[in-house]
Amino acid sequence: MVHNDYIPKLAHILEIKEEVGGARPIKTFRTQFQNKNDFSFRCGQCAMLSVFGKGESMISISSSPLVKDYLQFSILKMGRVTSALHEMQPGDIIGIRGPYGNGFPIKDWKGKNLIFIGGGIGLAPIWSVLNTALGKKEEYGDLTLIYGARTSKDLVFREELEEIKKKIAVHLSIDVEESDWNEFVGFVPQNVTDKKPSPNNAITITCGPPIMIKFVIKALEDLGFKDEQIYTTVENKMKCGIGKCGRCNIGSHYVCKDGPVYSWAELKKLPQEY
Repeated sequence: MVHNDYIPKLAHILEIKEEVGGARPIKTFRTQFQNKNDFSFRCGQCAMLSVFGKGESMISISSSPLVKDYLQFSILKMGRVTSALHEMQPGDIIGIRGPYGNGFPIKDWKGKNLIFIGGGIGLAPIWSVLNTALGKKEEYGDLTLIYGARTSKDLVFREELEEIKKKIAVHLSIDVEESDWNEFVGFVPQNVTDKKPSPNNAITITCGPPIMIKFVIKALEDLGFKDEQIYTTVENKMKCGIGKCGRCNIGSHYVCKDGPVYSWAELKKLPQEY
């Protein structure tokens, strides 16, 4: 029997970790399908998560395809569905359908230096490709992470970042000075300008608030990066996931099918609606 694309597969929540508290809480969910797992995905793809009785929401997959034991999603509490997810407990059942989107062309980047630039929850879509590159580090050049948030309490994956610091260059930042903060103070684009990553044999992957992405791209251009060396993700509201409803279109493009990953060379040719 052919599976209906609109029907989610059932999965249970294995583990929930609180990443950020306060007014803009973020939690990381590890999930596992109830039946045989034939869910194959690429870095940068998304999945539609269902909370039965509440609705569904498109969420970036933050785990690496190299990990087979679970699917991971890091979710900011914003609306009805994400609020319901934040109220769930390990063992609860959700629906998952997908994966959707094009993903990062990571196979084309072998031998390249990879520079990951994230802001706030924007690290989640990057997390998958970063950990995949770490898992196959011998296939790539130097790996660098530049990541920031409003405050130190708003940084996600804090424990994991400490471990990653032992393997690659990690440059963290916060927007406003704190008494016990010893790293960069300022916005992420300023940190990019300060650290001056080299465009030689390099690819950059950036995700965060749209205003951050705009100025990160400007900073990279000033450093000599070409449009083809800059990749980002577009997070237009996606409803169906299969290019039928038209909720996520940019001109003739449907983000759920043609995106969410674009090089800046591709994205700048589209209507500036995102």
